Amino acid sequence: MPTKPRQRPESDYDVRQFSVSRDVSRNALRQLLTEEAERGGWELHRLRRYRDGSRDVWVRRRIIRVRPTLDLDGYLA
Repeated sequence: MPTKPRQRPESDYDVRQFSVSRDVSRNALRQLLTEEAERGGWELHRLRRYRDGSRDVWVRRRIIRVRPTLDLDGYLA
């Protein structure tokens, strides 16, 4: 029986959604998304385009959780 590839839960990502009016050109939106990716580490998650030309954009970036590497319980007295 074939198995589905494992997917990470959505909670491992910080997701941001914003709307873009139809007056914004494709090139301007591309530049905006490129800047967000380079500066903030965001990646395009979803883009929805409506009949009136407006767009909803979802970008996401991975949340890096830091785990302690040293058990301090033994050193605190």
